[in-house]
Amino acid sequence: MTRFSDPAAIELLHGMLRIPSPSFAESELAGYVVDAMRGAGLTARIDGAGNAVGEIRRGPGPTVMLLGHMDTVPGDVPVRVVGDRLYGRGSVDAKGPLAAMICAAAGSTGFRGRIVVVGAVEEETTMSRGAVEIRRTHEPPDALIIGEPSGCDTVVLGYKGKIDLRYHVRCEATHPSNVVPKASELATRAWTELLELLGPEASHARFDFPGPTLTSIKGGLTSATAEFSIRIPPGFDGESLVTALSERSAPGTLQVVNTVRACRVGRNDPVVRALSVAIRTQGGSPRAKVKTGTSDMNTLAEKWTTPMATYGPGDSSLDHSDREHIKLPEYLFGIRVLTRALAELDGYLTREGR
Repeated sequence: MTRFSDPAAIELLHGMLRIPSPSFAESELAGYVVDAMRGAGLTARIDGAGNAVGEIRRGPGPTVMLLGHMDTVPGDVPVRVVGDRLYGRGSVDAKGPLAAMICAAAGSTGFRGRIVVVGAVEEETTMSRGAVEIRRTHEPPDALIIGEPSGCDTVVLGYKGKIDLRYHVRCEATHPSNVVPKASELATRAWTELLELLGPEASHARFDFPGPTLTSIKGGLTSATAEFSIRIPPGFDGESLVTALSERSAPGTLQVVNTVRACRVGRNDPVVRALSVAIRTQGGSPRAKVKTGTSDMNTLAEKWTTPMATYGPGDSSLDHSDREHIKLPEYLFGIRVLTRALAELDGYLTREGR
C-alpha cells in the first residue's frame, strides 16, 4: 500500500482535472483513476456501467464504501494553480472529493477490513446510472461515505429528493387572436398551477419545503412542452401532487420522468460521528447541514439502510461555475479527515458487530 505524499495527492487531482469528463464521456478519466488506484496498491477495475471501482482487503472486518463521481457538467475551466488554489472543471464537484477518497483509502493503515472506492459515472444526469449500478451489483456496505463538496469542516446529513415532470399539450390550429387558449399558454398555465399547488412557502432556500424549477419551456400555438423539477423534502406526498397537477393541467398530458426520494440521517449516525471526530482531531470545528439538491446519497439510500453521510473538501457555492477551484490546504485537510474517519469507523463498526 502506497501512502500519497502531499505533492503526490495534489498531482493526482491535477491529473484528474486535466482529463475532461462531462457526463457520458468519463471513460478516459476512469482509466486514469483505475491506474492511480492500482499504483497505490488497490485492486481496481472498470465495471459494466463504466464506474472505476477499487478495493483494499485487510482480512476480516467491516466494509466501508467511499463513493464519489467522475462526471462533470459541460464547460472548460482552464487547469491552473494560482496561489493555494487549484482551478479546473470538477475541482470541487466532485473530482476533489474523489481524489481525497483515493488518497485516504491508500493511507488507511488504521482500518481493518475492506474498503471499496468508487468513481461513479453520470451523477450529474437525471438517472444516476453509475450509482444505480453500484446499488444493483454490490451488497450494502457496513458504512458509506459519499464524496461531494461539503466544506472541509462540515458533514452533510441529507438531501432533498426530486420529481422531474414533463407536460406536453397539442391544440388545433387557430388564429392568434382567437379566444381559445393556445398550446404555449396552456404550458405556462401548468407551471402556474404547479406553483399554486405547492403554496407560497415553496422555496429552494429551505430544506423542509418543496422547491420548484421551470427547467424548460418551448413550443407555439399548436404544440408546447414544459419541463418542471421539484425538489422535495422527506415525507412529501409526490403522488398527490402529480395527481392534482394532472387534473388541473388538462387537456395536456403530464409525465413523471424521474423520482428520487429525499434522504436524511441523524447526528448520531456512526458515519456522522466518525467524520465529526476526525474533523475535530485535525483541529477543525465540525458542523452538520442538509442540502437542497440531490446526490448519489439519495440513489443509494433508496435501497440501502447503511449508516451514511456526505463529506468532501471544496466550496459547493463554486459548483458548475466558471470560477470553480479548490483550496489545496483544504483538500489536504480533507484527506486527513477521511483517513482518520476510516480508523474511527473501524472501531464503531467492530463494537457494533457489523
